[in-house]
Order: sequence, then structure tokens, then C-alpha cells
Amino acid sequence: MDIDLSIRLDVDNEGRFGPGKAALLDAIKTSGSIAAGARALGMSYPRAFKLVESMNVLFRAPLVASSHGGKDGGGAVLTARGRRVLELYNALCEQAAESTSTYRSEIASLIVSARD
Repeated sequence: MDIDLSIRLDVDNEGRFGPGKAALLDAIKTSGSIAAGARALGMSYPRAFKLVESMNVLFRAPLVASSHGGKDGGGAVLTARGRRVLELYNALCEQAAESTSTYRSEIASLIVSARD
């Protein structure tokens, strides 16, 4: 049995940043669009847009820059700040997972599983 580690950063009373928002940033980075990123995650566009707005307000500079549709269509890209936040968050999660591996394995051995 594997136990995954999930990290959510709670920023005082200002907001949160965790796996869902990180996944959305990654999907926007890959797809070049908030709508396509939302679809890739099975999320509604309004929900994704609201999450992007909350991230853009939480950090000192926007994480996502979007352009409205037109002749060439709209799109969205991660800003330099957005790329850095995603990079730091992923590194934090990776390091935390590595450093807690032994503890998670021991906890897993104590859990009753349907496979037992």
C-alpha cells in the first residue's frame, strides 16, 4: 500500500496554494489556455478562471497572463513568477516526499487494507 503526501500551503488568511492549483498551472503551461487546462483536469472553465484569479491576487505578481480571443484566439501563459512558483512547489513536494518515505511506509503497514 502506498501513502501519497499532499502539501497545501495556507497563507495566513490570504489564501491557499496546493496540488489542485499547481495542477492547473501545469495544465495551463502545457495547453496554453485556461479553458484547455480546465478541460484536461475535468474542471469547469468558471472554476479554473476563479482559481487563476485567486492565485494572481495571492502572489506579489500574477502567475498567469491571459489574452482575450480575437483573430488569433485567446490564450494564457505562465508568467516568470508563475513558472517559478510551480517549480518551487514541485521541488518542495518532491523533497518532502523523499524525506517522509520511511514514515509513510511504516504508517502504511499499520493500515487495514481491503487487500488483507
